[in-house]
Amino acid sequence: MWLSVSLNRPLVWLALIALPACVWVPDSALRMVAASLVAFGMWDAWNQIRQQHLRLRLSQDAIGLASDAIVISDVHNRVLTVNPAFTQITGFESQEMIGRKLETLAAQRHDKAFYQTFWSTLKATGRWEGEMWNRRKHGDEYPEWLKVRAVTDKRGKITHFISLFTDISSQKARERDLRRIGYEDPLTGLPNRRRLHDLMSSRLRHLRAGESLDMALIDIDGLKSVNDSLGVEQGDRLLARFAQRLTGYMAGSAVGRLGGDEFMVIRTTTFDDHDQWVATLREHMSRPFEIKDQSLRLGLTIGSCRAPEDGSDSGVLFQRLESALYSAKRLGRNLSQRFRPALDKQDNPQLALVSDLRAALISGDQLELHYQTQHHPGTGDLVGMEALLRWRHPEDGMISPGDFIPLAERHGLMAELGSWVIEKACAQQAHWQYSGMPKVTVWVNISALQLFQGDLETQLSSCLERYQLKTSQIGLELTESVLLDERAGDMGPRLQALRNQGYAIAIDDFGTGYSSLGYLKRLPVDKIKLDRAFIRELPHDQADAAIVTAVLAMAEGMGLEVVAEGVETQAQCQFLINAGCTLVQGFYFARPLPAAELEQRWVPRILAESMPS
Repeated sequence: MWLSVSLNRPLVWLALIALPACVWVPDSALRMVAASLVAFGMWDAWNQIRQQHLRLRLSQDAIGLASDAIVISDVHNRVLTVNPAFTQITGFESQEMIGRKLETLAAQRHDKAFYQTFWSTLKATGRWEGEMWNRRKHGDEYPEWLKVRAVTDKRGKITHFISLFTDISSQKARERDLRRIGYEDPLTGLPNRRRLHDLMSSRLRHLRAGESLDMALIDIDGLKSVNDSLGVEQGDRLLARFAQRLTGYMAGSAVGRLGGDEFMVIRTTTFDDHDQWVATLREHMSRPFEIKDQSLRLGLTIGSCRAPEDGSDSGVLFQRLESALYSAKRLGRNLSQRFRPALDKQDNPQLALVSDLRAALISGDQLELHYQTQHHPGTGDLVGMEALLRWRHPEDGMISPGDFIPLAERHGLMAELGSWVIEKACAQQAHWQYSGMPKVTVWVNISALQLFQGDLETQLSSCLERYQLKTSQIGLELTESVLLDERAGDMGPRLQALRNQGYAIAIDDFGTGYSSLGYLKRLPVDKIKLDRAFIRELPHDQADAAIVTAVLAMAEGMGLEVVAEGVETQAQCQFLINAGCTLVQGFYFARPLPAAELEQRWVPRILAESMPS
């Protein structure tokens, strides 16, 4: 960093030569010249020494400001000096460490082979870097990231070691937290779906002769009514109490929470008492819970199966547990249903597809979002775009949403799919803010399962905060059937809360569901999307023309915008313009495209429009 200081300088040598001349030269004038040369040489030498002291002090100050600990030791690894950061990390003062070997601080976590490798690498290459555990002054152990460099003389012999390390305790703690979050339910502390898959696979691998696995998927009936009457906080407390009781009763078994109000139990047994075990489990967990001075007796719907009789693969067993649970729900809830082959008869051809969809959710590299733009029918101006989920199967190619969305809904994957869509749509919208794309709202579809199983509001707010988006940049589309799904409860207050935050709300596929105008009047929505079924035969079908005209007039009266879906021809577009429709979506303007292709189409156009004429 600094230029080396040397006395091998002209003025210094002239001073050394002139020094004897000051005494022996007889001429006084020459002695004065010699004395001047000596003075200049001494000044130059003193200036060099002063600069050296300044540089040394600045170097020491820079080392003192470093946040990483720095240690300089001799060839025997005895400490010569340390910086203040060393004291902050280890608790040892500088005077306590001088002359002490660094090995005395080592934690007893590394074996002899580790240190042999450490020293052989350091001596062979002159440097070593890696994680090491050490002890602080008070005895507690901590992890550090250590870099060591050997200093050699001109002959290549090691004379000193310079060590630099930083405390990575907080980083290791964050890594543990991330691992815990990945495998643990945050509310109850129980294993989550991912961890339960691992536990089930492990138990299946270690089954001995005569042993079986009993598995039960437990759904709490009516938890939403508890949240509505007592509050979400009390509902969470009930879930935590339920988890505690279930864990205590099933000691020695694997107990986990899949999400929402679904819990799972896996026990290894040698008894052939599956039905009795489920009945006893139901009886115990149906006992009243005391919450907020109220005694609550819960209804439980249970789906169960047994391995290896019902399968020996964790993915298959999960699917069969869900089949049994949903069968019990269809029969009226508050029932227990054990898996039987008849439940899977219709699903057998699609069983592999369900398993592949689970794998696609875990990997995330098969799912894609395509975007279909929305336009003003008269000018063609871009006014918005809808995010549409696509699945590119590695073997079967593109799989239609009409094939995998119903499977996802039936087998409990819709909430995860919906969360994936929201995350990716927000990330893409954030990218588009800086890529020259038009600044328009991206609309995402919301399923009923996201509304009553997941925490939609929390996920939306966290995504917008993470990607620094405004609520106006993400729109929410809900179908009529979602709005009236009794599992989601009264949607009015929730939609109003979302709208108050700035989200735009649209009703998708309007006209194909209940079409309750009274219900529509009470809902806080901004747009309705007229289903393509009414657009397909325009302008020739008089009934469709009358319906479209009536819906447009009704929407205008209610202050709602209308998006006509499925516009494919100029004749359809012209009819809608004449009828007063201001927003359209369909193949006439654009097919759904991946983000990259959409950028290739629109960015050059926007740049061209922004250029001065």
